[in-house]
Amino acid sequence: MVLHGDVAKSFDLGTATDLLSRTPSVLLWLLATQPDELAKSGTEDDWAPFDTVGHLIHGEITDWIPRAKIILGHGENRTFEPFDRFAQFDASKGKSIDELLKEFHRVRHESLDELRSMELNDEKLSLTGMHPEFGEVTLAELIASWVAHDMTHIRQIVTYLAKKFGSHVGPWRDYLSILD
Repeated sequence: MVLHGDVAKSFDLGTATDLLSRTPSVLLWLLATQPDELAKSGTEDDWAPFDTVGHLIHGEITDWIPRAKIILGHGENRTFEPFDRFAQFDASKGKSIDELLKEFHRVRHESLDELRSMELNDEKLSLTGMHPEFGEVTLAELIASWVAHDMTHIRQIVTYLAKKFGSHVGPWRDYLSILD
């Protein structure tokens, strides 16, 4: 059994913060100035890049930093609010992908400023909070999940974009696992 303190000691906050700071630029590079039909043609079961960026914005506002503050301020005495994984469908209506990318850049920058202001150390990273589904989680686990969440959605966007070209790749399909 790994103790929470041991997890925090092996967690690399600097690398996590660095990766989190890069996500807006990666998405801007992938999606800025793309035609709306490429970015906005998803469904609730198959999110388009537009939906995914909206989801990331919603997470910045309602999930990662608010939950970190709950851990630091209340520990296990206050359960996290459940996260609405589909709130972006209403929140993003009427916006363009470029507007969402700018908004994501802004809210991520604010989140990282807030994270840095917490002056986290191994002791703070070992503190626990109460997730409504998973139960006890550490601050280090929350931040690591934030990074993995970003990477999951970058992969989702790249896969979505690649599949838009899948019917045109001809015999190379067998070599392009991203199309499976």
